[in-house]
Amino acid sequence: MDEAGMEAVDTSPFTQVPIEITVSVGRARPLVRDLLRLKRDAVLPLDRKVTEPVELYVGDRLIARGELTELDGEQAGQLAVRLTEVAHIESGF
Repeated sequence: MDEAGMEAVDTSPFTQVPIEITVSVGRARPLVRDLLRLKRDAVLPLDRKVTEPVELYVGDRLIARGELTELDGEQAGQLAVRLTEVAHIESGF
């Protein structure tokens, strides 16, 4: 593994193509009337607790789960995800 905790991957040119990963921290299902009433500083409850894992997606495919963490050093205050589970590419979780 390298410094970032990632395993070495094939050197194919496709490994250099960036992808977008979406981190899902939870979902909310308000009624439309409640959504229309939202104002600045409103709180929208989600379906998860702070201690529950977040989910990482590429497109609509779940690829991993992890815990939110805050970086230190030069990137202090920036959010990151510490992976706790990673899906097998062929079969999922």
